[in-house]
Amino acid sequence: MPLPYNRCQPNNEPSVYKWLRALHWWLLPGHCLLCDLGSGRDFDLCALCEADLPWIQVACPRCAVPLPSPAPGCARCLRRPPAFACTRAPMAYQGAVASLVPRWKKGELPALQRVLVGLLAARVAPAAAEVDLLVPVPLHRRRRAQRGFNQAQELALGLGAELGLPVLTRPVLRTRDTRSQQGLNAAARRRNLRGAFRVDADLSGCHVAVVDDVVTTGATAEALAVAVLRAGAQRVEVWAVARTPRPQA
Repeated sequence: MPLPYNRCQPNNEPSVYKWLRALHWWLLPGHCLLCDLGSGRDFDLCALCEADLPWIQVACPRCAVPLPSPAPGCARCLRRPPAFACTRAPMAYQGAVASLVPRWKKGELPALQRVLVGLLAARVAPAAAEVDLLVPVPLHRRRRAQRGFNQAQELALGLGAELGLPVLTRPVLRTRDTRSQQGLNAAARRRNLRGAFRVDADLSGCHVAVVDDVVTTGATAEALAVAVLRAGAQRVEVWAVARTPRPQA
């Protein structure tokens, strides 16, 4: 289902209308964020729009990149296995998801957080019993000051409340304000993030889920997973709302 024009296209409406619309979603839940109709449930997404989201049907079990058919892993993960054991990312970063997530990160659609947490929680719930704690991908303090919040942390806190899991935040640091990952290939992203994270906690024997909003190449999750394993974790997996499909050769 295509998004209405005012939901997916840039516009120049006065900021007061943006704030009023955001307030509307906070005060009047049960209206679909995609079609603007009543959702018919205590959830800001109707069943039809939820079904029409870009759900990933077949994916690499290690990095969650969409695959045309079931396989032990994608070529990249089979050639160079990542530090994390698996990735759970139920949707592809395209269509409605690629339109709404950036707006949420800019603070335009605060009610979307409840939707994203609910969608992700429902799909990782079967694995939650094997996880000891959640570790959101941290932002550097300068980036967080610019944005005003850390979207990965907000997701993790919501998931923790839904699934009854503790969330580790303060001892997990982004020690370097790395350059933007945009435009970098997978190898360059890994180099850019090498040594960017530090975990000042004893995670001996823990099964940890790293939480992020979108997995692009997996380089960020890989760098944080390495730091978590160095802190003693026994196993690390990745939970994310969406996975960016790999470009076709």
